[in-house]
Amino acid sequence: MAELRLKSSRFRAEREADWRRLESLLSRAERNAAGLSDEDLLAAPLLYRSALSSLSVARATSLDQSLVDYLESLSTRAYFFIYGARARVTERIAQFFARDWPDAAKALWRETLVCFLLMVLGIAVGLILCLRDPDWFAAFVPAQLIQGRGPAASAAALRATLFSSGHGHQEWLTTFATYLFTHNASVALMAFALGFALCAPTAMLVTANGLTMGAFTAVFISHGLGVEAVGWLMIHGVTENFAITLAGAAGMRIGWSLAFPGERTRLDAAAAAGRGASIVMGGVLVMLFCAGLLEGIGRQVIQVTWIRYAIGLGTGVLWLAYLYGPRAIRRRTALG
Repeated sequence: MAELRLKSSRFRAEREADWRRLESLLSRAERNAAGLSDEDLLAAPLLYRSALSSLSVARATSLDQSLVDYLESLSTRAYFFIYGARARVTERIAQFFARDWPDAAKALWRETLVCFLLMVLGIAVGLILCLRDPDWFAAFVPAQLIQGRGPAASAAALRATLFSSGHGHQEWLTTFATYLFTHNASVALMAFALGFALCAPTAMLVTANGLTMGAFTAVFISHGLGVEAVGWLMIHGVTENFAITLAGAAGMRIGWSLAFPGERTRLDAAAAAGRGASIVMGGVLVMLFCAGLLEGIGRQVIQVTWIRYAIGLGTGVLWLAYLYGPRAIRRRTALG
């Protein structure tokens, strides 16, 4: 026992200065990391590796447990300082909106274009078929979404759904917005989640969403309310369908990576695609939240058709400029 205590004392005496220096550096970093000098930043990895080496020796030679516990705690703190994410939550959120989301969306431009064309195709097919034969309407629109806006409705009833007012109506706008946000989010999440099946289900879902919009528009056009109906849809539809298109694009990227992984394994290819797709989906939820507010509140409160068009077109321009517009090139230092 005396020999063990002697070994422990010698071991501590030979290395304790480095441990204390590392401990002091970590304490200062936890208070104010910006106050560390360049010398401290360069020394931290070396001191961390030295502490790990000491911990390994202490465990192998069965030195006293208190020393092992101290070195484990010190090494853990050093690990999180050197390798952990030191950005604050607010900084991470700012980085997501300033760089991560737009960059991830730009990387999916091919898939986004494909989903956009599929949705436009669905709108065109639904519109043409329902204008020629109203019986197609029931095939494209779920019963729970019709709410009295079918081909059999009168022009007056359809106009009332576009320009509604009244105190009783205003009371349930918030609840309605929440419901629509949940519905739209489920469509977007399904478009994303089904992409792994070689993209086909996602393509079908995006096209079906277009068929529904085309069928609804055809009903209003047939009653002489086409201009008003498009404005009613645009105030929220631009943001909503842009979000669904991005979600479908993210799902397609994963499905395409699984089908054609290239030189990587399918698992590695899907994991790489999933990292960028998950960032896009985070942005999709933000867009759907905005669409839910516009659909449940803004669309009901704003009763002027040209203002609805202006808001719809304005949101489209803003999203395109934000996600795909040029950005200032950030200068990188040697420390990143």
